[in-house]
Amino acid sequence: MELPPYATTGQKVWFYTFRVLCGLIFFFLIAPILTIIPLSFNAENFFTFTPGMLAFEADAYSLKHYEDFFTNSQWQTALKNSVQIAPAATLLSVGLGTLAAVGLSQSHVPARRAIMAILISPMIVPLIISAAGMYFFYSRIGLQGTYLGVVLAHAALGIPFVIITVTATLVGFDNSLTRASANLGAGPVRTFFKVQMPLILPGVISGGLFAFITSFDEVVVVLFVGSAGQKTLPWQMFIGLREQISPTILAVATILVIISIALLTTVELLRRRSERLRGLSPT
Repeated sequence: MELPPYATTGQKVWFYTFRVLCGLIFFFLIAPILTIIPLSFNAENFFTFTPGMLAFEADAYSLKHYEDFFTNSQWQTALKNSVQIAPAATLLSVGLGTLAAVGLSQSHVPARRAIMAILISPMIVPLIISAAGMYFFYSRIGLQGTYLGVVLAHAALGIPFVIITVTATLVGFDNSLTRASANLGAGPVRTFFKVQMPLILPGVISGGLFAFITSFDEVVVVLFVGSAGQKTLPWQMFIGLREQISPTILAVATILVIISIALLTTVELLRRRSERLRGLSPT
């Protein structure tokens, strides 16, 4: 957006002030992430920039923290747990969240607004409260300290993301397509997979990616629900900060940042594809 030539002095001041404020806010948000990345290549066991790094000396940079991550048994066990738990929680979130979104998109469903509010409540309720509630509930039914308990807990946190993204995709869905499919003799299941799913697939995948990120990065709930056997990567990072200050945390954080950027880029590409399928112009 360009400044119109007929703008007043006050409009010009606000035009440039607004952009400066946006730039400062962006810098405030992105600066910690940009700081972590070069620190992960520090040749010393410090969390600060050494004089050699500031002078761009080759000897001041090293990949030893990345090597420690890929060779240390504790980090690899945590990575294995995260890789096992996150996909399982994502599959549950996608399956249940998609079905819920499709069902709640029907106008004849009674109290659908109340049901929607309940289903997305994990996004609203403070995480520590959800974690404490899950701990007491899972302790009574024998799921506390189990892989199944952690997967179910992470699925509960991921379902709201799937519901919101799929519901947004269904806003422009033409229900006459499902009626035409039914008139041609297709059952509800066949109609869903052959007619609805191809059109809402970008929203389903986007919700699944958000659910995966939520599970892969989550630490509060797993501290309550899990045990030492389910120690995930964020849990191991938390231990590294609390008990032993290890610069390997910086290398792990850099890897997680790269993964998050890749997933968010995929989400944006899927959003644009979804808008093209619905006949909208991506912005």
